[in-house]
Amino acid sequence: MATPSSPFAFLAELFDKASSRLQPPAWAIHEIQHRTVLFLNHVLQQEPEAQARLKRQQGQVVEARWRGIFIRLVATPAGLLDLAPEGATPDLTLSITQENPLELAQAAMLGDKPMVRIVGDVQLAAEVNWLVDHVRWDVEDDLARVIGDVPAHAIGNAARRMVAGLRQFVDKAARKGPAATKSDAE
Repeated sequence: MATPSSPFAFLAELFDKASSRLQPPAWAIHEIQHRTVLFLNHVLQQEPEAQARLKRQQGQVVEARWRGIFIRLVATPAGLLDLAPEGATPDLTLSITQENPLELAQAAMLGDKPMVRIVGDVQLAAEVNWLVDHVRWDVEDDLARVIGDVPAHAIGNAARRMVAGLRQFVDKAARKGPAATKSDAE
């Protein structure tokens, strides 16, 4: 939870209350999980080394958890991912320990990995860590397929500048601390 002096304490509190009361229907969760698998496989298909590493782990089940949200994925013989069957026992469980979504977003903006509790197969954990460290979505390449190379490159450059500015802002706010951020806002 955010500290009381945090300017975003209200938002964190609001998120906590809303997430504890509002639960999406099962069909929506299932659909989101399927879309997540499709997206992850799209990214993995651009990385032959990632697929080769996943092929070696075929049949292994990884469960990723954050708060009450979880997804269980199984490595396929093709080196891709699929939703694990209902009731499948995970070989590896990754639980994000950071509860506050705003702190999690801030850490992501700074390029930090979230704190994760790891339980299970060490080799599988090493492979997942390699995937997290080395596999990136090439947004610009996908955008170029739709609108062409030049506009995609221009949008990519603008997005990189915007992200760099946001990182600079978040880094500056994090170094000053909550009290300094509050006085800056006044």
